[in-house]
Amino acid sequence: MKRSLTAFLFLILAACGQKQTEQAKTDDGPLVISKAILKDKIKGAWAAQTIGVTFGAPIEFKYNTTMVQDNQKIEWNDTLLANEFKTKPGTYDDIYMDLTFVQVLEDKGMDATPQQFADAIGNADYKLWFANQMARYNIQNGLTPPQSGHWLNNPCADDIDFQIEADFAGLMSPGMINSGIEICDRVGHIMNYGDGYYGGVYISGLYSLALAANSTSEIESIAKEALKTIPAESKFAQCINDVIQWHKENPDDWKATWYKVNRKWSIDTSSPLGIFKPFNIDAKINAAWVLVGLLYGNGDFTRTFEIATRCGDDADCNPASAGGILAAIVGYNKIPDFWKKGIDKVEQIPFMGTSISLTKAYDLSYQHAEKMIAKNGGEIRENEVVIKRQVPKTVPLEVSFKDHYPVALINPKISKTEISFEFDGVGFALVSPPNLKNYDGKNPEFNTEMYIDDKLVEKARLSTKETNRRFTPFWKYQLPKGKHKVVVKILNPIDYAQPEINYVIIFDDKPSEIKL
Repeated sequence: MKRSLTAFLFLILAACGQKQTEQAKTDDGPLVISKAILKDKIKGAWAAQTIGVTFGAPIEFKYNTTMVQDNQKIEWNDTLLANEFKTKPGTYDDIYMDLTFVQVLEDKGMDATPQQFADAIGNADYKLWFANQMARYNIQNGLTPPQSGHWLNNPCADDIDFQIEADFAGLMSPGMINSGIEICDRVGHIMNYGDGYYGGVYISGLYSLALAANSTSEIESIAKEALKTIPAESKFAQCINDVIQWHKENPDDWKATWYKVNRKWSIDTSSPLGIFKPFNIDAKINAAWVLVGLLYGNGDFTRTFEIATRCGDDADCNPASAGGILAAIVGYNKIPDFWKKGIDKVEQIPFMGTSISLTKAYDLSYQHAEKMIAKNGGEIRENEVVIKRQVPKTVPLEVSFKDHYPVALINPKISKTEISFEFDGVGFALVSPPNLKNYDGKNPEFNTEMYIDDKLVEKARLSTKETNRRFTPFWKYQLPKGKHKVVVKILNPIDYAQPEINYVIIFDDKPSEIKL
């Protein structure tokens, strides 16, 4: 009896050891993972992103700086994915940007240059917004990366854009967090800088570590480890550290953490369209909502999707990121059938402006992962891969909009031939609506000159075509502190159209605060 029990225990231990080898070694040595499991994890990540963005789409930017209350049900059924793909393909801007970069890697190789990635955006015919569209305008008008994403040239540099399209870099870098970040450096500075860039670095790092993880119990350690890539003195790192700490203090109450995050980090001081408005497209607070979903989701897809969405703000991209990272840990097969309802109906449909469907994305990302593994000293075997783990390295500190604080919102004087205003401060940004008027396909374009204090400082073309528009029409930072006069001359006035200007945001070198 004793001998039989010993033999039985030996078999159990051996079986456990075999199962562990099939997944991944958990020590600090090489990561060994079966090809089948890695493929399933990558597939799960792409599928969960698509599910998450579809689930949150009805909520996106409808609950700004507020949460979605418990009594409001967010629908999910087997028709939503197909309907969104068919009627609102622009919903998937986070994914079609991701896949644009995947296609560049496929066409140009693993060493594709920043300019090759930039050209792919500049020539794309899909709709973009905020930092992405500013970058596309800059590229189309001769500005190359990284200058195309620098805050002096891109007023949306701290926005969420790269954060929602950095998934591909982490998914092709399992356990190789620094290799993913090297790709982030080539891509992320096309459209972002500072905290906006860090958002993509962090998301990429989360994916890289998630693919190397064995259990959802590792989510908190993954969040901490990925944060090592971000300079501790940055506001982005401080915000994410707060989420981790507040979750530790209130592990069962996501709303308690939401209130603390919102109180401390909800003021958008950079993106012109969000300043002085209940609208926040800033990278760090939306990254906070991703992490709130992951930490309080406790490895459950329903909790993760629901919480990340109910945090509000960019409420489709945030559950997409949270769900994708969770699926990168557990794989496609562990996504509940409830959430995979309808996914089979859209897997063969190319995303807007690309030739890549979900099915193709699964395959390409895995192929790119194998290439990255081999390139970074790993080994591709018959049924498994051996990955050389990387210790996270911190990227350099970047600070956007240093010594620039929004202090006023003013209305300029507008005529058919001129836009003008005066202000006291160090900078300004003119704000247009997120979506321009449709002129029945005529797409008028305005030729303009901007004068500051009677000096010509810029000539710019303002197109009303969405793919060529200048998302923030005019701006200037780092002006001498004091009074300034700005005049924008419209050189070719058009009788049926006018540059759309809502208002002007004024910046000074010190914050304006009301003490109560």
